[in-house]
Amino acid sequence: MKVAVLVFPGSNCDRDLAVAFRNAGAHVEMVWHRETDLPPGTDIVGVPGGFSYGDYLRCGAIAARSPVCRALIAHADRGGYALGVCNGFQVLTEMGVLPGSLLRNAGQRYICRPERLNVATTNSAFTGEYRKDLQVVFPIAHHDGNFFADPDLIERLKGEDRIAFTYADNPNGSAAHIAGILSANRRILGLMPHPERAAEPAHGCADGAALFAGLHSAVTEAGPAA
Repeated sequence: MKVAVLVFPGSNCDRDLAVAFRNAGAHVEMVWHRETDLPPGTDIVGVPGGFSYGDYLRCGAIAARSPVCRALIAHADRGGYALGVCNGFQVLTEMGVLPGSLLRNAGQRYICRPERLNVATTNSAFTGEYRKDLQVVFPIAHHDGNFFADPDLIERLKGEDRIAFTYADNPNGSAAHIAGILSANRRILGLMPHPERAAEPAHGCADGAALFAGLHSAVTEAGPAA
């Protein structure tokens, strides 16, 4: 499994994401935002958390227009896997790779703490190692994590089983308690909480490790996208 972790000015979770992928058995390359191509043979693109471009304009709006994101769109169009965490989720919505948007938290405050999530579906490489309705704990660290979508989109996400994780207590006011959603082909996940910060015992919780293990299994068994 070969992973490309994108790095933007202001990214601060890129190393954490790379370590989690490496611990799951992946070969990881860090890819600077000005690159125009992904490394040959890339199976998964990781879009990390942080504050790309200082979160100016809108969170992820400038990063979404970086040269490397054109390569990410091509990768997605080929059926490649991608994982966007926190600011990475914001970038994916700004690119149009995932629907909806991430707004200011309902309480107007930055939130940084472990948060209980429910596994809403196991029908994806990201969640296949979990049990449906299992409660897991991932940390959150965001000011703009309030997932917004119109009622029609929310119903479509529910009907297509594309809600991957929901918040148990909905700390930021997200529509339908949504913490993470899948693309239509189920190969792209946008997730506000940080599984890479709960991926080994030293973190105090390793609930996130199964997400990376599931990706490794899916890619290894299926082989790279055409």
